[in-house]
Amino acid sequence: MTINEAAEMYSIKLEVQLSTLPQVRMTPKLSYYCTTNTYYSMKLNCLIVDDEPLAIKVLETHIANIPLLHIAGTCANAFMAMDALKKKSIDLMFLDIHMPKLMGQEFLRTLRNPPKVIFTTAYKEYALDAFELDAMDYLLKPITLERLVKAVNKISDVTLPELKEETVLVENEGFVYFRADRKMVKVAYHNIVYIESMKDYIKIVRVAEKPLLVKQSISSLENILPAHLFLRIHRSYIVAINKIAAFTNHDVEISNIEIPIGRLYAHQLDKMKKAGHTG
Repeated sequence: MTINEAAEMYSIKLEVQLSTLPQVRMTPKLSYYCTTNTYYSMKLNCLIVDDEPLAIKVLETHIANIPLLHIAGTCANAFMAMDALKKKSIDLMFLDIHMPKLMGQEFLRTLRNPPKVIFTTAYKEYALDAFELDAMDYLLKPITLERLVKAVNKISDVTLPELKEETVLVENEGFVYFRADRKMVKVAYHNIVYIESMKDYIKIVRVAEKPLLVKQSISSLENILPAHLFLRIHRSYIVAINKIAAFTNHDVEISNIEIPIGRLYAHQLDKMKKAGHTG
């Protein structure tokens, strides 16, 4: 099997694994385009295992942008990692491959109950090993924030703890990143008025700022946004609940604009009433 074939099989396998898992709605959810700044009473404990201090620093910097992840420790080799796994509860391990004494994939094979693993390496030729070891992803150095977020998104439905009633959500500090104009643009939840689908693009209408045009489907964005803050009321519209000034059985009024409620989304009226809009 060639390296390219292994990489393709690896990608297909991940998609199949995730498609067979129970679908639990998480609020919020990471996506390829975003991280959130919503705080959880529980986070994913991460362990970084790499013999290169610079590589560790890069991951630490990126992970600081993903509040769902908490760095429980860093290790310079497999033996330090083995000790850390005995002392701490680790949900996710970022594991380098080329390390002294014991290679990353060799170390992983010694673990009876390993945490979820994302390999980090400068070498493409170990993709088949990652496939065989059920790694969640295989990141090539230098690792970008965008690529790391995509990797974390693959495991979010698998490993994120269910939100408990006591979980504290700091709504006003939530945000998402969108790729637009060849850069990642940060948009705070409270600045979103509504989102409109425009074929292959979405238009994000914001408070006191020009609309943002993003190449993304409205359905994928619906899965990203917190359900307690936003409602899909039409095949072409998602609205911010706290921006709704008034509504009828047929439309909602936001910023003096009437947005239709689709026939298939009429049940969303109940959610609006529960949110404090009594019409």
